[in-house]
Amino acid sequence: MANTFQLRVVSLDGVQFTGAVQSVSCRAIDGDLAILAQHRNYITAVGMGTAVIVTEDGTEKRAACIGGMLSMIDNQCSLIVTTWEWDSEIDVDRAERAKERAEDALRDLNISEKDYKLASARLRRALVRLNTAG
Repeated sequence: MANTFQLRVVSLDGVQFTGAVQSVSCRAIDGDLAILAQHRNYITAVGMGTAVIVTEDGTEKRAACIGGMLSMIDNQCSLIVTTWEWDSEIDVDRAERAKERAEDALRDLNISEKDYKLASARLRRALVRLNTAG
């Protein structure tokens, strides 16, 4: 039984990763998940969280992963995401400013339901980036 599988990560910005990996973990819409070699065929929607790829040589790579789909079909995994930012590429200052703006908006007692939902989503995205950047 092989202990690796092929992973391809694609975002709106293009191919982010392709290669043999030991595992990939990320946040699905119904909780965290980890995919290992020989995982049964599986498809799920991706939520917001830190994705972790363990490469064939054991190197761990982290990225902010926001929205998309993951499929594991016949030991081939595809992660097609809306946003993928490697931890080393996250602009921490920008994420902090986005967090502060979202928190300010959420403190407004007169905020509409729509604006509340938008600000909440912006806050969650900023927190994912900050947590991923470590």
